[in-house]
Amino acid sequence: MAPANSYHYRIVDVFTREKLQGNPLAVFLDSDGLSTELMQAIAKEMNLSETVFLCPAMRPESAARLRIFTPGKEMDFAGHPTIGAAYVLLHEGLLQPETNRFSVDENVGVIPIRVDRCPELMIWLTTPAIQEGATLSRRLAAALLGLHESDLHNADPQVLSAGNPTLFVPLRTPQIVDRAVFSEAAWQQVKRILPDPLCVFPFAPTPEGAYSRMFAPDYGLREDPATGSSTGPLAEYMMRHGMVSSKAGSRFVSEQGTKMGRRSLLHVAIHGEGGTEGICVGGEVTPVMEGRLRL
Repeated sequence: MAPANSYHYRIVDVFTREKLQGNPLAVFLDSDGLSTELMQAIAKEMNLSETVFLCPAMRPESAARLRIFTPGKEMDFAGHPTIGAAYVLLHEGLLQPETNRFSVDENVGVIPIRVDRCPELMIWLTTPAIQEGATLSRRLAAALLGLHESDLHNADPQVLSAGNPTLFVPLRTPQIVDRAVFSEAAWQQVKRILPDPLCVFPFAPTPEGAYSRMFAPDYGLREDPATGSSTGPLAEYMMRHGMVSSKAGSRFVSEQGTKMGRRSLLHVAIHGEGGTEGICVGGEVTPVMEGRLRL
């Protein structure tokens, strides 16, 4: 029998079917006795983009409550922890084997989950309501990424949020996205204009959808391999500016993490014209290891 201060966790790679690709996630299956401060310390110890702790659901219709932490702070909503935790709930027998629809509680509210099992297991979340934020000058956005203003697409950089405020910076080509180098000096200028915690999401439209990267110094992350919480707002931004189809039933893929050697494929499905009935983000999950943390 495991000692009382032993905590079982699993690590899965999310938004990939290849081991050691995608975005790694630690999922702690039993969080009894863990304070918020201890959860944060454990997330810092794991040193992954996010660590999620399964807690008792707050609502009878939900399967679990998810507490999600980066190495630096707790998140109200995050995509790859939601999808990775849903996979663990299914594969640890915490849901009925053939469950195809359920929900989880997060700080942002209830997140509906859908499971597709053919041809491969794909887990989808429904993006929470998207809020529109401020725009940023093209000059400062280019400086933030170590680029020239001429490298930017013709749409203005803007903050959108589904619980994780993100500055979207559209660039002309994937090659320019890969050239981006985050500027700490320009970041200090940005923070005087946009002081709240913020992610920076440079991307370029592609025939498949988008080629993306994400920087998040406010969350203790130099770069994130896959950002599901920003991908629904990405779809909203791209539809608004005519970069992808806004027709009901449209689908596209955002490729992220490739530059850092963790290629991730984030699938997007548009429900209702212009996403009026929801924007879903989906991906595959690959288990890689499990263990126990003893405190």
